[in-house]
Amino acid sequence: MPEHNPRQLEHTTSIRVRYADTDQMGMVYYGKYFEYFEVARTELLRAFGLPYAEIESAGFWLPVSEASARYLRAAKYDDLLRIVARMPVTISPRLDITYEVRLDATDELIAEGATALVFVSSATGKPARPPQIYRDALTRQTL
Repeated sequence: MPEHNPRQLEHTTSIRVRYADTDQMGMVYYGKYFEYFEVARTELLRAFGLPYAEIESAGFWLPVSEASARYLRAAKYDDLLRIVARMPVTISPRLDITYEVRLDATDELIAEGATALVFVSSATGKPARPPQIYRDALTRQTL
């Protein structure tokens, strides 16, 4: 387990693998991990006072500009997964979030990944400085 870094936000989300998430081989289809990352990212932001709905209400979008994944072992139907999402506490138009996917039963690391998101003004469609609600939420985490 990584050491606690006060300059980093961390949140764990649990997901049970649905039958619809698996392929013909009975393993989680590789593209599903990006959906799992999205769930973990959404819950990370929500846990620290930044639900996507509020970001959008403030006039911003957070599109993904980069995504990667590395698969170490397959997950199967009905496995309970823990996805740990981590994000550095930095004021930047870009959010870099990393993910670890672990089997809950054994704590085995089975996949890891990363996404980069960029604040975009919904009015102009162009990259923008992070909104005040984002800066305020990060400030609350460092107090």
